[in-house]
Formats: sequence, structure tokens, C-alpha cells
Amino acid sequence: MIKRFFSSTADIPETGDVPRHVAIIMDGNGRWAKNRLMPRVAGHAQGVERVRDMVEACGKRGIEFLTLFAFSSENWRRPQEEVNRLMELFVMALEREVDKMLGNDVRLKVVGDLGRFDQRLRDLIAHGEALTADCRRLTVTVCANYGGRWDILNAMNAWRRDHPDQAEIREEDLAPYLSLAYAPEPDLFIRTGGEQRISNFLLWQLAYSELYFTDTLWPDFDAQALDRAIASYRKRERRFGRTSEQLLER
Repeated sequence: MIKRFFSSTADIPETGDVPRHVAIIMDGNGRWAKNRLMPRVAGHAQGVERVRDMVEACGKRGIEFLTLFAFSSENWRRPQEEVNRLMELFVMALEREVDKMLGNDVRLKVVGDLGRFDQRLRDLIAHGEALTADCRRLTVTVCANYGGRWDILNAMNAWRRDHPDQAEIREEDLAPYLSLAYAPEPDLFIRTGGEQRISNFLLWQLAYSELYFTDTLWPDFDAQALDRAIASYRKRERRFGRTSEQLLER
């Protein structure tokens, strides 16, 4: 059974000093490597190491959901050698980290159009999700071969299959079919690497997220950088369509 969370366009979610859900585009691996006269794949390898540190940092800070954009549906356009290495790193990370996640009460979810991945990778994903299904301290979602438009279209098609005779679809009808239906909408979106766009990531879910862009490249984005993002988040006035005066009346 899918657990339903508030939609920020239909209801006013509870907020606090610590974001409940953080979503990150992990950008800058290739430039990090280039700056060090290293091949791009070395940057991706270092980026995987940073993921481990970020999972630990989020757990310590009481963040309940961490969603990471690991491989977009557009990333297949990259050089084949780089794509192959990214797939190898994904396999290695799953083989090495899932048992540690279980020991730290961290649940793994992988969302996206997984059919394009080879069977070995799909099996590792299924195993990791099943093994950590009951973990509750932190849910880490890896978006792989994912795109926000794909997510919405996929949800629409699934809903149509289940409701062939229903003419209209409402927001509350579609929401349970989205890839992250098990999670609240992100409170804080972070993009590293200096770019200031969301690049087809969580188009539905980011409707009222606070956006934070940093020039820090992903392999350099440590716990202190996360704290700076959270400090910026705490300064934001999250109105969800209301006025500042209404917030003061609460």
C-alpha cells in the first residue's frame, strides 16, 4: 500500500529547521577531475565516495529522505566509454554499500526506467531494495535513467491503464503513480557545480522546494557544505501561497 504525503499545491506541509527531504543533482565530477589533470571517470569515482559521506551526514542531521540524481535519461548521450564506466561504478557501489546501509538502518530505493540496464545491475538493485526495505532511519533514493518528464508520462500511462473509463484525472489521482510516491516532496533542492537549472529532475515534486545552487563541485561537497545549504534553507520564508503576515499569525 502506498503511503500518501501532502502535496504542497493542495495542502500546507509541516516545515522545520531541518529539511525532511533533500534532493541533490550531483554535478561537477568531470570538471573536478579535469582540474586535477585526471580522466573524467576519476571524478565519477570520487563522486561515489562523496555519496557515502553525504548519506552519513544526512543521517546525523535528522534528514529522513535523500534523493540523488545519479544518471539522467539524457546522460546516454555521453561518450560510450564514460557511460560504461558509470555503469561499472553503479554495480560496484551496490555490491559494496548495501550491507552497510542495512547496518545503518538506511533504506535504498532506485527509481527510473530501469529496463535499459543490464540484468546484473537490475538484480543488484532488486536485492538492495529488498534487503533494506524495513530500514527507517533514512531513505536514500537513487534516480537512474530518470527524467522528470518520463516520470509524469509514466504515471499518466499507468493511471490510464488502471482507469480506462475515467475521463478526467486530478492531482490526487496521479500522485500515487509517481516514482517518489513513498516520499514527501523535497524541502530543499541542491545543485552542485555552478549550474543553475533543474535539468529535468523531479519536475512534479520540486513545485515548492527551496532551491540552492553552489559552485562547489560534487566531489568537494562535504558535511560543512551541506550545513551551509541547510543554513540558507532556514532563512527562507516558506509561504506556500500565503502572505508573510499570515505566517506571523500562526
